[in-house]
Amino acid sequence: MTGETLTQLWLTLALCSLLTAGWLWFFIRHDRHPEPLWLLARTFGWGVFAWLISATFEASFERWWSLPLLLTLLAAITEEGFKLVAAGSALAEPAFDEPMDGLVYAVTAALGFAYAENLTYALGFGSGVAAWHMLVTTLAHALFSAPQGYALGRYYLFGRSWWRSWGLGLSILLHFAFNTLLLDEAGWVQLLFLLSLLLLMALMARQYYRQFQAYAQAKTQ
Repeated sequence: MTGETLTQLWLTLALCSLLTAGWLWFFIRHDRHPEPLWLLARTFGWGVFAWLISATFEASFERWWSLPLLLTLLAAITEEGFKLVAAGSALAEPAFDEPMDGLVYAVTAALGFAYAENLTYALGFGSGVAAWHMLVTTLAHALFSAPQGYALGRYYLFGRSWWRSWGLGLSILLHFAFNTLLLDEAGWVQLLFLLSLLLLMALMARQYYRQFQAYAQAKTQ
């Protein structure tokens, strides 16, 4: 590995870290009762581990199936499933004490997942390609997991397990739709649909946050 390549990798690592930290701050700043750093770090770490497991499963899928659409669906199911497990690891902790925490931990796990994916992408495809990849996928993974965070918050309130199934199903659907748009060579129509999907997910996440913010404010009055 040349010195120039090593420098590029370090720059990519720095960009990935800054981007991840920036999005994490953006999402958790709305939490009126900040979570302990050790639990956020643990959840982030579980997100990284979720990517490692998902990557192993997806590699095995490619040995048995060759249909791109099926592989895309299986990838969405696997990745969102393990991301939910990573986020759900915080449910049993005393610090998980309000619905907003569901969104906080779901996004934290998703960003850990995206961080590991982006670094691996950089090693496999080079720093230039990885930089563009991480600009899109870091936010996308966080938004995919927003329904899971909302579902974990509702589960905290009502204790009904079907909320988690609903959140997982919606996350899988969004992830599958997003990746399907990337299967073929991108054109203006695909780009328009992709941006529309990102906007839809952002609006959904914003609505989830507003609902839980309202709940937290009412609780403190």
